[in-house]
Amino acid sequence: MGMFSRKSSDTPANPEMTELGREYAIAKRHGDRKTARRITRQIGESGLSETDRASFEQGRESYDAIPPAYSKRRNRRR
Repeated sequence: MGMFSRKSSDTPANPEMTELGREYAIAKRHGDRKTARRITRQIGESGLSETDRASFEQGRESYDAIPPAYSKRRNRRR
């Protein structure tokens, strides 16, 4: 890996939780409250270990690191 490379060699402990974190971040970005609540409820019901929580956060942060494709201001009328 290069000195300034954003890629990390950290593989998540639980790929399922990583994917769930990514889905949660997508739902939050797009304003899908139904999906965000479903995921939050699913996480609350299952007792998460520290590694599962870390995997979830890693998935969420990996999607949040990607900048939005468009700005919201562009579609508004002036």
